[in-house]
Amino acid sequence: MSSVPGILFEDEHLLVVNKPAGWNTHSPASFAGEGIYDWLRHREPRWATLAIIHRLDKETSGLLVFGKTPSANRALTEQFMRRTVRKEYRLVTRHPVKFHELTVRTGIERRGDHYVAVPQTAGGEVAETCFTRLDDSTGFVELRAVPRTGRTHQIRVHAAARGFPILGDVLYGGEPAARLWLHAERLTFQHPATAEPFAFHAPVNFALAPARLLREAVIDPAETNAWRMIHGAGELGERSCPPDDAPDFYVDRLGDFLLAQSGRAPGLNQREFLRAGQARFGLRGVYHKLLNRRIRGASANDASPQRLFGEPAPEWFTLRENGVTFEVSFNEGYSVGLFLDQRDNRRRLLVNHVAAGFPLFAGDPSAATVLNVFAYTCGFSVCAALAGAHTTSLDLSKRSLEWGRRNFALNGLNANAHDFIFGDAFDWLRRLTKKDRAFDVVLLDPPTFSTSKSGGTFRAEQDFGRLAAAAVKLVRPGGVLFASTNAARLAPEQFLAGISHAISEGGRRVVRQHYAPQPPDFPVSRAEPAYLKTVWLRLD
Repeated sequence: MSSVPGILFEDEHLLVVNKPAGWNTHSPASFAGEGIYDWLRHREPRWATLAIIHRLDKETSGLLVFGKTPSANRALTEQFMRRTVRKEYRLVTRHPVKFHELTVRTGIERRGDHYVAVPQTAGGEVAETCFTRLDDSTGFVELRAVPRTGRTHQIRVHAAARGFPILGDVLYGGEPAARLWLHAERLTFQHPATAEPFAFHAPVNFALAPARLLREAVIDPAETNAWRMIHGAGELGERSCPPDDAPDFYVDRLGDFLLAQSGRAPGLNQREFLRAGQARFGLRGVYHKLLNRRIRGASANDASPQRLFGEPAPEWFTLRENGVTFEVSFNEGYSVGLFLDQRDNRRRLLVNHVAAGFPLFAGDPSAATVLNVFAYTCGFSVCAALAGAHTTSLDLSKRSLEWGRRNFALNGLNANAHDFIFGDAFDWLRRLTKKDRAFDVVLLDPPTFSTSKSGGTFRAEQDFGRLAAAAVKLVRPGGVLFASTNAARLAPEQFLAGISHAISEGGRRVVRQHYAPQPPDFPVSRAEPAYLKTVWLRLD
């Protein structure tokens, strides 16, 4: 459960990773996507004390080292400050390069959203980079860059200042490309505990799509065969077709099938991309679903994905996520049975770990109880049950609950040892409160919009606070409330404020909180803003 392919080395003192392009070193804002540091630190208890020793730009890929202990942090930081750490970068430019070796030594100043090389001034900070031309036989020019100092954007600024801006670096005059062709290829330093020389090498293939490299760094295919390949207009789109072909083009791998989603039928370039994806992974077939915000009242057949090519999918088929098996279907309407953007949250239940210093169950999971409201096909419940907890799954659809029972059976769990409740969420929250029931964990992941005869209409933007107020009463002291919504128009601040008000009005207090954004294969960008908001709250 702890396999992360992007980790190159780990011992009790340090962690060395190969960071993909397009992923920040750390989160740039409170509600932005996690950086690789945040994602790692909250993933495993043994990584809770990770410390950032140096950084790479979001657009730059390559080697990063994190310290795991105070003594290792001090030793590594001292080496960076003394400049005894050797860093080698590989870069590519389309501009002619006439030198074999070149040393650039300047000052660097910030001007607006970028930096510029300026003449050295007496007493001013110096930035120095050594460039070596490696190859120009392909029409591109490859170079090695060794920075002698560590200023922000240093290599990018020096390359641009000397007339060979890096491919993809439009900020500094480079030609547009799918990514910045700059990679931290080699890293050499002394081990912080033994002082032995350590050298790491991470080769790069700049031609591979950034989304593919990111996915391959964080998802172990032995445990997971379901992920997002293209996330709309996001900066990490793994697309071989032009960005303007369809900005609302999404592609998921679901076990042995691909599922594309867009507002209109796929174009020629998109079909070629899908065929290539099917061949690369050896998949059985490809389906497409029309994105339609007016799905209420549509029949299951009209809302379901339609086959584009390849084999027809069976009525039910399985996929694997974090070692857990789930049943999905292309014949059940708009949703296939599992929401991939909740993968990391399901894992938190599975491994009893929410974030650094935040275990999910305060005691033995086998003695814990979990209430999963709006359970749908019981994905959260299955993971909690696999951790040892007793689960109660509540949903308005008998069909979904039966689907959930099959998910239990697929994972060797006895569904009869757990509770499944059919009915309206608000009605049953009231009933359970009257019965003085209390749970160690209460999970709230409602649809953005729903209706029921007894509960009326629920709209997440307006009613999530009311839902949270009803659920708070069922969280036992020291228990955890999980709240989630994909209502894009509900701002994170408004979402959290409504929950906070509900908790306060219920006479409870938050003693631990962790806000969890979308997983890395659902990247957040200006073109594709965050929509999923999830928070874990331990209450007194």
